[in-house]
Amino acid sequence: MILERIDILDFKNIAEAKLEFSPGVNCLLGRNGMGKSNLLEAIHFLSMARPLRSVPESSLTRHGAEMLMVKGEYAMDSGTAETVSCGIVKGRGKTLRRNDKEYRRISEHIGKFPIVTVTPADTDIVTGSGEVRRRLMDTVISQADPAYLSRLIRYGRGLDNRNKMLRSGISDRLLYESIEATMCEAAQGIHDARREWTAAIVPGFKRYYSRISDDAESASLEYRSSLNDRQLQEVLDAERPRDLALGFTSAGVHRDDISTRLGDYSMRRLGSQGQIKTFIIALKLAIFDYLRDKGGITPILLLDDIFDKLDASRVARIIAEVSGGENFGQIFITDTNREHLDETLAGIGPASRLFEVEQGRFREIDI
Repeated sequence: MILERIDILDFKNIAEAKLEFSPGVNCLLGRNGMGKSNLLEAIHFLSMARPLRSVPESSLTRHGAEMLMVKGEYAMDSGTAETVSCGIVKGRGKTLRRNDKEYRRISEHIGKFPIVTVTPADTDIVTGSGEVRRRLMDTVISQADPAYLSRLIRYGRGLDNRNKMLRSGISDRLLYESIEATMCEAAQGIHDARREWTAAIVPGFKRYYSRISDDAESASLEYRSSLNDRQLQEVLDAERPRDLALGFTSAGVHRDDISTRLGDYSMRRLGSQGQIKTFIIALKLAIFDYLRDKGGITPILLLDDIFDKLDASRVARIIAEVSGGENFGQIFITDTNREHLDETLAGIGPASRLFEVEQGRFREIDI
């Protein structure tokens, strides 16, 4: 899948932009705060119909503007052309259209235009709470499995109802079981999908980490869940007295996590900044392979500030991975250093473009 062109109106600091992209590597050069990452966020917004980061959607509209609009034209792997537009009007909400036809539900769009992003904030996948890692699993699996998102919604509704009962001090077992039946059905599907996802990406993750680090160290990840060896109903029954005292549901798939390891030790505790970033990039490249293989569509890869915290040799190996062969398609890379980007583009060939970014304006420059 290739994003051939994009039209942007009042998205963050981008007042207006009309850009055409290379089907290969597209580099964005500029100082911090100029709008490089905002363009990547606009591309993500088209694919996922929500912000890249956990921020209010109202923060996406340029200061002083009443609305925003992002429109993209895609060439799909199947040979068809697709147009997507996503806009937000203050006081009226969000609209999302595919080929000028509005979706009945925005969730129908997820997975149609897959995307993988690597940003500086992704270090939270290693250093942050389990919620960050669950959100990663949910975002990726939802792109590959349309039924997964509906299971998350059903489980979340049941969880909210159960927590309200716990806070109210209700102790009637039959009332709980009527709510928990829906939770258990959805939770089993969520758990199975997360377990299968982990098993699918681990081999690729280990391979990418080994190549990027030049076998300097080994890394691993593992899916942890209270449902790995028990059914949810059994867990809820056992924890109900404790949950009544706490006032919330203390166990279930909403508490799942991924352990991140560096050799025999915790990556979170002992990993250097470079090792953590290597871990993140290897994980995201494995996710790229997963989405491409599951959905049959080559995702777009967004690499925001990947040169930071990595030595030159690791950066060179990352670029060699993503620019060689046919595994990866269209790539967007941002950096503040022209030399870095020139070195990146030197071995890629003519299918690339370089844009200079300043105050939300874009200018293509010679490579």
